[in-house]
Amino acid sequence: MTGQSRKKKYSPEELKKLTYQYWETGDGELQELLVRAYTPLVETLSKKFVRGQIMHEDLIQVGMIGLLASLRRFDPSFDRTFESFAIPTIVGEIKRYIRDKTWSVHVPRRVKELSPKIKRVVDELTIQLQRSPQISDIAQCLGVSEEAVLETLEMGRSYHSLSMDSELEADSDGNTITLLDLIGSQEDGFGQVEQNLMLERALHVLDKREREIIQLTYYENLSQKQAGDVLGMSQMHISRLQRRALAKLREALKLEQHETVM
Repeated sequence: MTGQSRKKKYSPEELKKLTYQYWETGDGELQELLVRAYTPLVETLSKKFVRGQIMHEDLIQVGMIGLLASLRRFDPSFDRTFESFAIPTIVGEIKRYIRDKTWSVHVPRRVKELSPKIKRVVDELTIQLQRSPQISDIAQCLGVSEEAVLETLEMGRSYHSLSMDSELEADSDGNTITLLDLIGSQEDGFGQVEQNLMLERALHVLDKREREIIQLTYYENLSQKQAGDVLGMSQMHISRLQRRALAKLREALKLEQHETVM
């Protein structure tokens, strides 16, 4: 392919003809020519999704994958233009990249797919109901379980991580500290023994089911869903009992610390 052909701008009719020729032959030079011709389209589409730490160059590379896939799958015998076929494919690749690569921790694909749907439905229901929608409202609208909505909202907090240099307001005068300032360098094992002993003494305030939930979720490190499977309960019920148990423990520990000081 000559340098002149690389720089030539093609009319829509010429591109349509070249696309048809590529469909018939699968010629590598034609593919390269079409990729160069449609690169501005990929660049334009990718700009719409640049935000935060996502680099435009990364999205262009992802969009090019969608462009190549479109060239391979496009059938000009159907009554549609290549652009109308390629744009949804390119945008789909970019959205998939953003969904899979921008979470701070690994979460299941179902959560990544459900999260934007919940955000959209919350906005719609807020306007429709003139109030903040309940979990049951969201679940019913999306046709999913309340447990799935709760799980997604909980894991959604992992979408962004904070830098250790992130500033926090320390007092009413506007003075700030960073997250790094809150991390002490002292060995935490010394105080842990006493804290564990206090916690063991405080567990008596919980009933049998609450102690089982604390044991499974904090000592055995099971998720709320896993604990629910073990106990034959829904994740929503586990979450409710866990919050109640933690509130009881906090009150018991406050009393324990007060009596220790006295």
